[in-house]
Amino acid sequence: MSIQNEIKVLAGHFNIEGELIDFSVYTDGHINSTYRATFEKDDVVERYIVQGINTRVFKNPDELMENIVNVTKYLKERIEERGADSSRQCLEFLEADTGKYYFSHNGKCWRIYRYIDKSYTLNYIKNRSFFESAGKAFGRFQRNLSGYPMETLNETIKDFHNTPKRVEALEKSVSADVKGRANSVENEIKFVLDRKEDAKVLLNLYKEGLIPLRVTHNDTKLNNVLFDEDTNKAICVIDLDTIMPGFSLYDFGDAIRYGGNTTKEDDANLDNVNISIELFKSYVRGFLSTCAKALTKAEVDHLAFSAKLMTYECGVRFLTDYLDGDVYFRTEYPEHNLVRARNQFKLVEEIENNLTRMKKIVEEIYLEAIK
Repeated sequence: MSIQNEIKVLAGHFNIEGELIDFSVYTDGHINSTYRATFEKDDVVERYIVQGINTRVFKNPDELMENIVNVTKYLKERIEERGADSSRQCLEFLEADTGKYYFSHNGKCWRIYRYIDKSYTLNYIKNRSFFESAGKAFGRFQRNLSGYPMETLNETIKDFHNTPKRVEALEKSVSADVKGRANSVENEIKFVLDRKEDAKVLLNLYKEGLIPLRVTHNDTKLNNVLFDEDTNKAICVIDLDTIMPGFSLYDFGDAIRYGGNTTKEDDANLDNVNISIELFKSYVRGFLSTCAKALTKAEVDHLAFSAKLMTYECGVRFLTDYLDGDVYFRTEYPEHNLVRARNQFKLVEEIENNLTRMKKIVEEIYLEAIK
């Protein structure tokens, strides 16, 4: 069946009225199949995102959609309590005629949510104001969900950000050495093991009751925020598939890992790799301006460290995949994962060199934000 006919069939099951007048591939992502579909009835035009869920990655669509729908409904209520426009600040998923928020057809699970008009995404930071605005959006996300009933949230990908287990997986891969690559990366392996205690820091804080479990997005890249075409301000956090219980520091740290690097994460020239203090400062300012009072002091105190930890964890994952024969991350050449790992480890070093300065920036902005 053609995708055009597929969308028409799905529209019937999601109670979308009108004629399909246009559809197009909507995303450059590599996990789900995503289309924008436009319907018209009586001169009224409605646009939707039609998305095929990748069930090889997300094996339990019921738990996945339960998380997404419950969180977005909760967000909608909090946004409206603040007098803001939930139709632009929150995704709205449609219910199928089965009573579920997805529909199985032709061996695939499909979901549909309303398209937010006059919005766009970015794959790179145009200037500091965009990164600050993204920080505000993810800060609002944390603040609005700070009272969410965590016992209702499913862990759809177990131990997704369990850094000690990521290190354990690396050690197993070193021992197995299925591709005979371990001898060529002894320096990188030593780099990881020298910082093994860092992997435990956030979990230890949680065990001590100093940081809580929160609703976390777990993929806080810039392109997972929608910007308004008229104001160029971030309005809505999207791509909610990896919403799970976790630590706010995961989301903050990963945003800095991705957006604060002065070059791409697979740049082989390590001289280009550094942490942009100005971008870090901009993101912190945006993030804390919207959620400072919702965080514990321990969370605030470890914001800078979280950038190091999440960069370290990502590097560990790249190195593990390299040793395993590149079975998880998509690669474009044989040493792609090794290049990525080295890039991330260089960024870890640069964060370490600037950590005192970064902590001071956080403290100054935090004190201003809670006045």
